[in-house]
Amino acid sequence: MELRHLRYFCVVAEELNLTCAAERLHMSQPPLSRQIKQLEMEVGAELFERGPRGLRLTPTGLFFQQHALQILEKVDATVEATRRMARSQRVLFGIGFVPSVFYGQLPLLVRGLRQKDNVELTLVELTTVQQVQALKAGRIDIGFGRLRIDDPDVEQEVLFDEPLMAALPEGHPLADTTPTLEELARYPLILFPAKPRPSLADTVLGLFRRHGLKVEVVQEANELQTALGLVASEIGITLVPEQVKRVRRDGIVFVYLADKSLTSPVLCSRRRGEKPSPIMQEANAILEVLVENRRTGRYP
Repeated sequence: MELRHLRYFCVVAEELNLTCAAERLHMSQPPLSRQIKQLEMEVGAELFERGPRGLRLTPTGLFFQQHALQILEKVDATVEATRRMARSQRVLFGIGFVPSVFYGQLPLLVRGLRQKDNVELTLVELTTVQQVQALKAGRIDIGFGRLRIDDPDVEQEVLFDEPLMAALPEGHPLADTTPTLEELARYPLILFPAKPRPSLADTVLGLFRRHGLKVEVVQEANELQTALGLVASEIGITLVPEQVKRVRRDGIVFVYLADKSLTSPVLCSRRRGEKPSPIMQEANAILEVLVENRRTGRYP
């Protein structure tokens, strides 16, 4: 099996029409049909249902499509990264992150690595789930998120557990208190991110659920800044990690919760079993100092 077979298959799977797929691939239809038949023979399964109305992916074909796309994506990302390295003569180092960790010490890590003359950094905003996929595909080298993911190819390290806070509109009845979850559950809740899930939104809902509390989700937002804007507009309240209190936003107050055990972890994700490169060793050394500063209170 060659990469071209996967590319042919993915185009046919997208078009579900051999004529259209052949046009996209700049080839005639009969050779394309033969290539798809050869692929099915090699795989040992029918990937398409052929009917009078055209093609349909079989359940096996859908499974094969998902994995073929991942393989091609990883190959394309590797080729592009190699070209960029050749052009710049610098080592690429990709960092994935969820927005709520970027209000703390992560910018200090970025600043430290940017001082290295031989490093080209790429920063990509990704959910924790997306970070795991990006690590496996080679698009990033390290990720910072909040969701525990069980994947044999990725290892996660808990850097620290961060207290959750309530973001309330100015003048809210709970603004000068340390509210309980029971008190917060009486007010409309704004969730973020709305998608993709699972995410911090599910963690927050799980906290209320485990305490036997029902909440009214009045609005969902994809972006943290949007969620805070909705709070400032008195649409509802939301729960955020402690780092977010560094955001200077008019019309919002941040208050700690009565239950100090309600926290959100800050997780570092890396590819499992991979020997650390010199740049990764440098990143790990900087991280160690930043985490120690956090734990000892030098950087709240």
